[in-house]
Amino acid sequence: MLKVNNIEVSYLGVIRVLHGISLEVGSGKIVALIGANGGGKTTTLKAISGLLRTEQGQIRGGDISLADKRIDQLGPESIAKMGISQVMEGRRVLEHLTVEENLQVGAYRRRDRAGVKNDLEMVYTYFPKIRDYRKRVSGYLSGGEQQMLVIGRALMADPRLMLLDEPSLGLAPMAVQEIYEIVQRINQERGVSLLIVEQNVKAALGIADYGYVMENGRIVLDGPAEKLKDNEDVKEFYMGVSSSGVRKNYREVKHYRRRKRWLS
Repeated sequence: MLKVNNIEVSYLGVIRVLHGISLEVGSGKIVALIGANGGGKTTTLKAISGLLRTEQGQIRGGDISLADKRIDQLGPESIAKMGISQVMEGRRVLEHLTVEENLQVGAYRRRDRAGVKNDLEMVYTYFPKIRDYRKRVSGYLSGGEQQMLVIGRALMADPRLMLLDEPSLGLAPMAVQEIYEIVQRINQERGVSLLIVEQNVKAALGIADYGYVMENGRIVLDGPAEKLKDNEDVKEFYMGVSSSGVRKNYREVKHYRRRKRWLS
């Protein structure tokens, strides 16, 4: 469905962030893009959704296509109409609106009123917690409830592909587990493809079909999610577990020396 082919991205024409990124998301698949903070993962999502140009970013090489149609030269409105919805990092709810008004904003480009009504009920089925708060001002929801709301709002656009940016950020482990279980259900029951950017490697690879590891604007490792979960480097650098199975402390993980075979 989605093909990102060797893209180069810079900000302000001089700050180079992505160095020849290539990845694919198959139809109906979940793909995880993992790595440390500041590695270029969010920039990759914004390049796909067209939001890059709103932040003085520019794709300076390569191309991006959705179902064999090139989209990297289109604006975010056109890309959204083609069926791509992005859930931004940080739970960007419209705090002054109610929960239901937020969800209706997600369907702003749709004209099928019956379909919108049905999808509203569908969202409430996936997220029964926010059904109870549908008339509540969304700024008063908890972090987990707000994350459910923004995922539901993206679903209201009836997407073919959803881009999720750090859905676990700042949430308690139980909330993370609940959200990832629902995301997996959405994929299985609705056939929506997903590209998930995460620092919570265990959660992302736990539901993904395939994964890519990004470091300093480059893809340094990729493979089936099950294989990546068992990779010694992934476990050590991103899960904090050494080959002996002992959890390392933050300082040991942070100050690792890059293994040469990652970049070979």
